[in-house]
Amino acid sequence: MNDKEQLVLQSIRGNPYLSQQEMAEKLNMSRPALANIISGLIKKGEIVGRAYVLPTKQTILAIGGANVDRKLYITNKVQLATSNPVTASESVGGVARNIAENLGRLGNQVKLLTTLGQDADAQMIEQASRAFIELDVIEKLVEEQTGSYTAVLDRNGDLVIALANMAIYDALTPSLLEKHIAILINASAIVIDLNCPKETVTYVQQLAKERDIPLAIIPVSSPKMNRMPDDLQGVTYFICNRDEAETYLHMTFTDDAGYEEAVKALLQKGAKHVVLTLGEQGVLVGDEAGLQHYAAYEIEDVKDVTGAGDAFVSATLHGVMQGDTLHEAVQFALYHAAKTLQANTTVRQVTQNEYNNWRNSL
Repeated sequence: MNDKEQLVLQSIRGNPYLSQQEMAEKLNMSRPALANIISGLIKKGEIVGRAYVLPTKQTILAIGGANVDRKLYITNKVQLATSNPVTASESVGGVARNIAENLGRLGNQVKLLTTLGQDADAQMIEQASRAFIELDVIEKLVEEQTGSYTAVLDRNGDLVIALANMAIYDALTPSLLEKHIAILINASAIVIDLNCPKETVTYVQQLAKERDIPLAIIPVSSPKMNRMPDDLQGVTYFICNRDEAETYLHMTFTDDAGYEEAVKALLQKGAKHVVLTLGEQGVLVGDEAGLQHYAAYEIEDVKDVTGAGDAFVSATLHGVMQGDTLHEAVQFALYHAAKTLQANTTVRQVTQNEYNNWRNSL
């Protein structure tokens, strides 16, 4: 912003109820000149609307998938190419939505930017989410079907196959995001998943870099790694699993030395912090301070693996937003992910008090 724009913002902060004429006289400029400056500030997202409302900068913005999860649990040994007896459940999901709900349950102010159809699944998502997530920037598309994810799990809770109907997220284009530019540039942090098209991920990456906004890119699956930006400049947190790292880096990792090589390669691409999740082997965290491995919790009774990764991401982000170091945040994330693995729901009923109690126990 130039000096005149800064003066106008200072005047609005001092008294947002001034008329344009009063403000122009106070700043010793013509009213048309002031009107042009205010118009520019609105376009830049520094002012929200014509009433000169200054935007909040405390909201975490999650961009990406919000869909209905349908889970089928095979009761006996899996048999391919034939009918398997199952039990079924239905809940809301989506990587960005799950992360947003976890963050909301932990006491954060969070908005979800996604696309929904105008169908029963959309109503189900909104009803289940609104207690923890602000939904005012959701885009409803008349001709599209709300996204859905169907997971088939074996009797141990491990994923057998997943079927994803995610075509609606192709509409999450940069032009759609620009409609909400004030929310984007004033976010306290942005989380984007790879349900979004590559050009959208790159757009958000560049915006975060230019505005110095903390940004986390969260892969959805290995096949969607082709939506990753070419480099990780401006990415504050890149959290991925081994398969996703192998796909992105075009390399194969089979031991501890390989995992360390992967984290270093991702840091060299420009990410400020990298977290490589390794399932039962824990996680490997890397940044300019070096690399550190953290063991996973031992879990005897895994109820459902769906949602554990989203729980890990959200707990990591919550910790750093609360002022924890990344290494401290990752330890709470491992705890939260382990508890989610033992829950029957994709997002368990975690609270800010639970985080505080965990933190105080260290």
